[in-house]
Amino acid sequence: MITFNYETSFKLKDEESLEIWITTVIEDKNFELGEINYIFCDDDYLHKLNVEFLQHDTLTDVISFDNSLGKLINGDIYISVERVEDNSKDFKVSFEDELHRVMIHGVLHYMGFKDKSVDDKIQMRNAENKALSVISN
Repeated sequence: MITFNYETSFKLKDEESLEIWITTVIEDKNFELGEINYIFCDDDYLHKLNVEFLQHDTLTDVISFDNSLGKLINGDIYISVERVEDNSKDFKVSFEDELHRVMIHGVLHYMGFKDKSVDDKIQMRNAENKALSVISN
């Protein structure tokens, strides 16, 4: 089950189709959907979490807390809508494309993808691009 929670006035346009897309990505990689909670928030909200839980005094677009058990995907994914909007402008992509990338990025972490080394970042980006190629905007 996927739930979408909002700590800002932002609301997703089509929760149902996004839930189907995320579930498909999970199942295509031979994992099973447990419970994923998306929490959409602002920079201040996510910054506080970043400092408190990760000891990073920086802004970020996404923080994911992984509660997966083996192949059963569970976790909480916090997304700063403000960061996504700024990043979409910086990367010259639509807000929706950047939002979808960040949404699936957290899920890919739960499936073992990393993004610390150069090679890991390439593998993560390839997995993101593959997932994004199947979503209809």
